[in-house]
Amino acid sequence: MNIRRIGAATAAVALALGLSACGSDDGGGNKMKVGIKFDQPGLGLKEGNDYTGFDVDVARYVAEKLGTSENDIQWVQAPSAQRETLIETGQVDMIVATYSITDSRQEKVGFAGPYFIAGQDLLVRADDDSITGPDSLDGKRLCSVTGSTSAQTVKEKVPGVNLQEFGTYSECVSALVSNAVDALTTDDTILAGYASQDQYQGKLKVVGAPFSEERYGIGITKGDTEKCEKINDAIREMISDGSWETAVQDNLGKAGFTPGKGNPPEPDACS
Repeated sequence: MNIRRIGAATAAVALALGLSACGSDDGGGNKMKVGIKFDQPGLGLKEGNDYTGFDVDVARYVAEKLGTSENDIQWVQAPSAQRETLIETGQVDMIVATYSITDSRQEKVGFAGPYFIAGQDLLVRADDDSITGPDSLDGKRLCSVTGSTSAQTVKEKVPGVNLQEFGTYSECVSALVSNAVDALTTDDTILAGYASQDQYQGKLKVVGAPFSEERYGIGITKGDTEKCEKINDAIREMISDGSWETAVQDNLGKAGFTPGKGNPPEPDACS
């Protein structure tokens, strides 16, 4: 009798462990590691133990649809240069960090989405009507981050621009407010995030004339089509139930930002 009881108990434990292991594949009640930016206001920002931003809201929504509650998410900092490595080495389960879908990146990682179509734009002082797009930058002082593709794109378009490169976008924003530069360029979402901060409300504006297309996707392990399809379904649901629009307005609306052409997007087919 005792042997049978021990055997039954052992079988029950084995079954529970087996179910738990199955659940971990799709995030069923287990922890999920999600890569985000920690330093982009309006998109991915860490302040103390609080995480805010549009990307963060998208990640929370998707994680919940995959079976992981907000309390079971472990947020991992995902700097631009480290995103592929974080995915390839299994340090994160997915990355939601203004991560543009490109052919070169798809050689290393998989993507679900896109969940947002961004575009390179310009941030200027609210009372400056002289800058309406890259063509009006001739002779102007333009700020961007050292080594960024955004800066080089404008330099090629407008050879007469006076390009000043800083270490961070925050430095560029401070220079813009103090009249040290005339404009800042990068993705319109990033610009709107800065302009939405309390200290800059009413002082800055996004020009609203994007001149590139950046398709933000959710980075996952290459070849995981099952997870890709589940995430795409979650993105479609977030759009259809109004949560996507709410997240945009909550995080970027204070800057008067309106999502550009192609939004909200239809996710690509998984492959």
